[in-house]
Amino acid sequence: MTAQQVNGWLRRVPAWPIYILCAAWVAWLFWLGATGGLGPEPINALEREYGELAIKLIVLGLAVTPLRTATGVSLLKFRRAIGVSAFGVLLAHVSVWAILDLQTVMRIWADILKRPYVTVGMAAFLLLIPLAVTSNNLSLRKLGALAWRRLHKLVYAAAILGAVHYLWIAKGVELEPILWTLAIILLLGLRIWPVRARRTA
Repeated sequence: MTAQQVNGWLRRVPAWPIYILCAAWVAWLFWLGATGGLGPEPINALEREYGELAIKLIVLGLAVTPLRTATGVSLLKFRRAIGVSAFGVLLAHVSVWAILDLQTVMRIWADILKRPYVTVGMAAFLLLIPLAVTSNNLSLRKLGALAWRRLHKLVYAAAILGAVHYLWIAKGVELEPILWTLAIILLLGLRIWPVRARRTA
């Protein structure tokens, strides 16, 4: 099957099921945590599950452009749904940490100040807020395409900070955080390198 044929098939596939699937998975994980399905420390397990899923969705969103460049297959129509879903899952991750784990504003603020990996993770979350708020056609029209694209490049910094946060909370040397971090570095390199090549030319 050629890239053109794949793109023709993808044009008939709606993006909205991504929202439903991600929301259903978040709800299912919460149910498992509430009913003992995530082990003896459900809050910690839930935080980690949500965080890992958010990283994976961010990586998937970053892969859209390099995939189109390398193969001609375009997932651009799904990128907004992927990005908004990633933020939703990340919001669930932060909410479990803040509401179920720490529970008070003072403890939340103290944790941000005392633990560098929390500081880095919170910075990544804050960077993604304006992206989530402006991920709609109205914001695109009001900001203009150029300003909108520049704003949404904040995802690059957020992805790097998210990867650092993920590596930092790992217990010892864990392969999965390293692999996802390498994937982020590779995808950012593939996105940035063509831009520099065009400017040089």
